[in-house]
Amino acid sequence: MTSNRIIPCLDVDNRRVVKGKKFLDVQDVADPLTLAKKYVADGADELVFYDISASTKNRAMFLDLIAAIAKEVPIPFIVGGGIRTVEDIQKIFDAGGNKVSINSAAITNPSIIKEAAQKFGSERVILSMDVKEIAPSKWVVYASGGTKDTGIDAIEWAIQGEKLGAGELVVNSIDEDGVRDGYNLALTKTIAEAVNIPVIASGGAGKPEHFAAVLTEGKADAALAASVFHYEDIHIADLKKYLSENVAEDE
Repeated sequence: MTSNRIIPCLDVDNRRVVKGKKFLDVQDVADPLTLAKKYVADGADELVFYDISASTKNRAMFLDLIAAIAKEVPIPFIVGGGIRTVEDIQKIFDAGGNKVSINSAAITNPSIIKEAAQKFGSERVILSMDVKEIAPSKWVVYASGGTKDTGIDAIEWAIQGEKLGAGELVVNSIDEDGVRDGYNLALTKTIAEAVNIPVIASGGAGKPEHFAAVLTEGKADAALAASVFHYEDIHIADLKKYLSENVAEDE
């Protein structure tokens, strides 16, 4: 697995890609299949599909849409949202997904990470965490699309996720989500130093320098972003060229 991966994210609601700020004021953006094809052509290293309302609306995942995208995506395809059981994970893999990203279900039932890792392999299981800063250098995990404070310490949860068998972590800063002022470097770095598995930073990308900062100072292995790619403020090919010139692969 290469470091400095760039991962565009499709946040999907009602079968459309949407984007908000700090998980609020969600706006319609585009057709997910169209965007997926574009990001593959642009050189994305992986692609994430998050069904952002499956858990909160307690409905099944859009497996047909996942399958349609998987057919067009030759790069690793990560699927999250609405996963409640190991059987749900099997359905995603059957539809063509390569990895799963588990968030709320892991909070209510941590053993799902362990069971999934044992059945499918850690490399296919990602623990995703939505995190808010409640005091200087003190972060807690939120569930249900960033609406429910679990009271769980984010650093401790990351460590536990690794112990349960997660092969990677997605660390999404709610405070920075969609704001474009940069990733939360302190949060990402603290978690990256606490675990031995790759950390994918999420929330806050606004310009190429933000990606470079989180992949170096923030010690992330990958950077996930959405709106800067959706609105073509940053083109993935240009970003990858910038990173190749400014960030060493082994940092």
